[in-house]
Amino acid sequence: MEDNKTDRDILAKGLKTMGVSLGCMFLGPTLVYVALTNQEKPLYIPILILAIIICCLAIFFAFKGINTIMDSMFKKK
Repeated sequence: MEDNKTDRDILAKGLKTMGVSLGCMFLGPTLVYVALTNQEKPLYIPILILAIIICCLAIFFAFKGINTIMDSMFKKK
């Protein structure tokens, strides 16, 4: 008989990944706003590029975290 319990170690790893994603979700748009309000400053382009990279990382970590959480619940073999 198969045991359908959640693997807590993998679940914790997925929740940590979602925490990183949450941090990036706040940091990325904040940096975009800072970059776009200071367009006359010399660091405008590097801050904007960094902000876009952080926004992309937020999406990546969100998908990775959700996938890891689903793997902990439904045990992919």
